[in-house]
Amino acid sequence: MKEKPEEEKVRIDKWLWSVRIYKTRSQATEACRSGKVFVNNEPAKPGRTIRPGEIVVVKKTPVWYTYEVKALTEKRLPAPLAAEHYRNLTPEEELNKLNITRLSGFEYREKGCGRPTKRERREINRLKKLS
Repeated sequence: MKEKPEEEKVRIDKWLWSVRIYKTRSQATEACRSGKVFVNNEPAKPGRTIRPGEIVVVKKTPVWYTYEVKALTEKRLPAPLAAEHYRNLTPEEELNKLNITRLSGFEYREKGCGRPTKRERREINRLKKLS
């Protein structure tokens, strides 16, 4: 069987870093090792090679991002050029998870209001349980 030229395949960790899905290559490598990266529904080790047309799924809490590989690169690219190397297939429901403030546990209060009183805290807790 004839092997494809090296230009047509790149390590998954290097590709994730070069198209700016992860900030550093070591973060991309660690994500692969910890089972947060899947290629064609199979867990991907950092050394796994990818080819154009494959589907890459990346877990970045709380969202599962889905990308289709359009082109390969080993060099880190500027953001506008990096976007040309993949197609974002992430469903809208997953992206909506980013907008939910309940997941962060942070409550917004106007400046100068201070801490909630015991009565206000009970009302807040009652409202949280309803939703």
